Amino acid sequence: MQGIVRAVRSCQGILKAAALEHSHGRGIARIEKLSSSCKWRSPAPKGLENITVQDVLMNKSEETGPWLWCHTDDTVIDAVKNMAKNNIGSLVVLKPGEQQSIAGIITERDYLRKIVAQDRSPIYTRVREIMTNENKLITVTSDTNILQAMQLMTENQIRHVPVIDGKLVGMISIKDVVRAVVEQQSGELKQLNQYIRGDYY
Repeated sequence: MQGIVRAVRSCQGILKAAALEHSHGRGIARIEKLSSSCKWRSPAPKGLENITVQDVLMNKSEETGPWLWCHTDDTVIDAVKNMAKNNIGSLVVLKPGEQQSIAGIITERDYLRKIVAQDRSPIYTRVREIMTNENKLITVTSDTNILQAMQLMTENQIRHVPVIDGKLVGMISIKDVVRAVVEQQSGELKQLNQYIRGDYY
């Protein structure tokens, strides 16, 4: 965004001169000639390339805690109640007796496909029976670029990804990623509109 603003400012004098000449009847050709001499003097703004998973986690203002995980030997009903209580769509599954040792993930989709659709009892079924195992678990680190995270989630058709920096530091969803993208692009559009209206100097 800043690159665009700098580039527009660098061309401002040339374009004003062209507009003035046009108003005195010197024609469009002169404007095109002057405009073509105006080059972008800085590379295209990076925008989303600078946003990381850590930025998204900070915006969520959430700390990791027991609400974010369950254990393999917990009942499915307890895990689902935890998700409902905390308004989240997945839980990281930890191995029993091991601090922060990840066994997999359980999601709303697992519950619907493996409990509801199969008429199984969530009261008697253990999380380990329906979770996605550790060897199939897709994760990111806090320094992963948000566009890479989005691509990873889209390609693997998943909506929740644990953030692991040696240990579990959080969870992001496709909703978090989309919100970050929309906010970034809205911010850039707002700045451009302000510049066009003359609010930027």
